[in-house]
Amino acid sequence: MNQPERNIRLLVEYRGTAFAGWQIQKEQTTVQGEITAAIERVTGERATVTGAGRTDAGVHALGQVANFAISHRLEPERYAEALNYYLPDDIRVKRSEEVPREFSARFDARFRRYRYLVGRERSAIYRDLRWEHTEPIIFDRLQEAAGMVLGENDFTPFCVVASRLENNHCTIEHSRWYALGPLLIYEIRGNRFLHSMVRSLVGAMINLAAETPDRHPANLTLADFGDIMKIPSETRVPFTAPAHGLYLVSVGY
Repeated sequence: MNQPERNIRLLVEYRGTAFAGWQIQKEQTTVQGEITAAIERVTGERATVTGAGRTDAGVHALGQVANFAISHRLEPERYAEALNYYLPDDIRVKRSEEVPREFSARFDARFRRYRYLVGRERSAIYRDLRWEHTEPIIFDRLQEAAGMVLGENDFTPFCVVASRLENNHCTIEHSRWYALGPLLIYEIRGNRFLHSMVRSLVGAMINLAAETPDRHPANLTLADFGDIMKIPSETRVPFTAPAHGLYLVSVGY
């Protein structure tokens, strides 16, 4: 007879390049699918794995959190090592532990923190891990736009149309750009994020910060960006940064 179900929480790191995102999809290789398969190989049980964030194809994670219920008797802290034995090298379980049965990695999260990397020079090594954008950028414009994102706002224009919800409001506690040599780093933390929201924000900010003598009429200005934040419309912002520059850094509970 199986003992009562345990709820196991995982801290997961992955390089998203080879995956069609987090969520299981038919005939696609996904992070959730690989972890689910590894659990079955370790325990002989088919578990339902819940992630804190459904990262898109190509997006990476330094601190994804997931949980699953299981009846197997393996000690909770040993799941990390056991799952890593069967997982591909671009997925690593950094920690495993038992948590209360009612815990949900997705629904109990208080905040999620994302990071986006923009490379200001070409690199043979890091090109799959950041957006290489070598055109001149006015950093002060980036920072001013980032400040407009703070607080509770309707982010409908920054969400994929097919994924919009009845309520598209998010509360952003931190939104700031950092310059580290040839690297621009955007850090954002909020209670929730919409589909492609961070990538759309980054794409819009990089667009409006472009240092070009003859700006194309379709390009955004700081005033345009401010208007979108204050009075959102159903029209989606057309600028989306590539997936491979985005990282889910951490999830808070």
